[in-house]
Amino acid sequence: MQYKQMPLGPIQTNCYVIWNEQKECLIVDPGDNGAKVIKTIGEMGVQPIAILLTHAHFDHIGAVETVRNEFGIPVFIHSKEDNWLTDPKFNGSSAFRLPNPVVCEPADHYLDENPAMTIGSFTFAVLETPGHSPGSVTFYFAEEGVAFSGDALFFESIGRTDLAGGNQRTLLNSINDKLISLPEETVILSGHGKSTTIGHEMDHNPYINGF
Repeated sequence: MQYKQMPLGPIQTNCYVIWNEQKECLIVDPGDNGAKVIKTIGEMGVQPIAILLTHAHFDHIGAVETVRNEFGIPVFIHSKEDNWLTDPKFNGSSAFRLPNPVVCEPADHYLDENPAMTIGSFTFAVLETPGHSPGSVTFYFAEEGVAFSGDALFFESIGRTDLAGGNQRTLLNSINDKLISLPEETVILSGHGKSTTIGHEMDHNPYINGF
């Protein structure tokens, strides 16, 4: 399995394209600039089979419809955010006064905690990691030693919890119970900024050290 990071939009939200030897690919959090995502995938010569959303804040879903319609692929999101795709009040795009509030069609499938979810030839764990938002999840590929954490855990920081449905205690519990228990060499691929590892965060993240 390989992956490519693409920072998109004014907040530079990380979108990830994950592909394998079969040339199938998963798209994680296409947050903006759908034309760039489509062009990049075309240049890579891979075949999208699904869109995975770590959560449904506007900066993570802005290009969902463009990408979904281009490739005719399903969208997966946690069931607790089933109405966030369709409602700018929940996904935050109305509060941030964007010129065009983000409105998507409903998801095709809903995610819940799952130790072994399979899509195409990919198998991974879905870890519920709420706190930044009620339905935040992390996609953990144990064999490859990588986890796509959305806005739960960042390099030496954590996600903000002052948005609708956020709760810092819940987020810290999620990080402590679901993420810090992963092997220390696990690479954390966050929704913003550069990658890190569980070991690095255990040693240097002030939120974790003070938990």
